[in-house]
Amino acid sequence: MTVTIGRRELLAALGGAAAWPLAARAQQLGKLPTIGILGSDSAAWSQLVFALMQRLRELGYIENRTVAIDYRWTEGRNDRYAAMAVELVRVRVDVIVALSTPAIVAAKKATAVIPIVFPIASDPVGDGLVASLARPGGNLTGLSNQQPDLAGKRLEILREIVPGLSRLAVLANGHSPTAMLNVGEVQAAAPKLSLEVNTLDLRRADDIASAIEQLKGRAQAIYVVGDAFVFDNQTQINRLALVARLPTMHNARGYVETGGLVSYGTSFPDLFRRAGDYVDKILKGAKPADMPVEQPTKFELVVNLKTARAIGLTIPETFLVRTDEVIE
Repeated sequence: MTVTIGRRELLAALGGAAAWPLAARAQQLGKLPTIGILGSDSAAWSQLVFALMQRLRELGYIENRTVAIDYRWTEGRNDRYAAMAVELVRVRVDVIVALSTPAIVAAKKATAVIPIVFPIASDPVGDGLVASLARPGGNLTGLSNQQPDLAGKRLEILREIVPGLSRLAVLANGHSPTAMLNVGEVQAAAPKLSLEVNTLDLRRADDIASAIEQLKGRAQAIYVVGDAFVFDNQTQINRLALVARLPTMHNARGYVETGGLVSYGTSFPDLFRRAGDYVDKILKGAKPADMPVEQPTKFELVVNLKTARAIGLTIPETFLVRTDEVIE
């Protein structure tokens, strides 16, 4: 754990230097500006955090030389977010990067002063994280992944690659209002494609095996609603779906890398790279309240042919030529 000098001490020591960029003030005192990373599981989020850190390196930040990084991982336990957010506030990091909605909410409750950057937020206004996308108005800003808006498109993709698809299961975290919003989008789009929807409400990791087991013979595919809980348990979900020989649709490439069949949605690595620009600007003195929440600019369609073969599904060539990536 790295501890850096706090904002109040900096201002007191420098007298009238509040106008200096934060990173410059810290380095004048021989201290490194510190970025706090708050997330659930270091292994699950490693590739995305790598994208963030790669962008920061491109911007001139070198860990332990020009910037310090304080990582806090809850190891999949949501009840630890609050305490870890408070710890980051206590050691006075200069900016917090909150990796998921539970992390964002915990960080927001812990501080109204330290800037908070979110690389992924499905509905930042609806979830009460910011006042508006154009003018967040508080100490939070970042990027929205527009996850629910793409539900109809994902159903069309499933209809194209799963012959005779008529019965669809939706797996979602029942504790997440954002996940339930996504479920509503699926339920609204399904009748237009003559799809019957069966929603399975996951509350704990222990629910996953029984939920997928009961789908055998009752569903022809699974629409997996992505959120932090599902992300942390994606390997188990994909493994059990494979055993049940059920095609899965996901909202991001990472799920397909761990065995899911197909994904369509925002490029999460791209969002994390862009979050690095937010961190850079904040460390140079920008205020989150004045930094608009940005929307995705890069979307990708990814399919896993190894998974397709394992469940006995042939992906049409006309579909493959449209994909951004085919995982063999």
